[in-house]
Amino acid sequence: MAFLSTVNIIGSGLTAQQLRLDVVSENITNSNTTRVENGEGSYRRKTVVFEAMSGKDNFRAAMARAAAGLAPNKGYETAGGVRVAQIAEDQSPMKLVYDPTHPDANEQGYIELPNVDMVKEVTDAMAATQAYSANVTALNALKAVIAKGLEIGK
Repeated sequence: MAFLSTVNIIGSGLTAQQLRLDVVSENITNSNTTRVENGEGSYRRKTVVFEAMSGKDNFRAAMARAAAGLAPNKGYETAGGVRVAQIAEDQSPMKLVYDPTHPDANEQGYIELPNVDMVKEVTDAMAATQAYSANVTALNALKAVIAKGLEIGK
């Protein structure tokens, strides 16, 4: 069933974009957090790093298939798609705000606010939503193709 690999590819995109939206939500939620659990200062913005999974057979796998009498040029032995390589912390500088009354202020009266920029977060959320929507559209198109294929047998 070749269409199952397509479902896996689309599913990997849906999962990756959902995680991206989760990370954006975490960033927005912690946009004013001046302490983290382990006491290392303010919250740092997180970003999701995606990695493509090609899904193509390498040359060795294609030769092994040919030697076994199977179709050597099948092309795709495993599904491709995307995976989350890591969730990285943004190393851009924190925002310094003068507030000597804040409990987390340093000796000069400044507090470090997280490096979360709402414009970046909203833009990232919109891009993730669009990518998620595109994957849903691809899934719906695949379902329509499968339904038409099943009608042929009637």
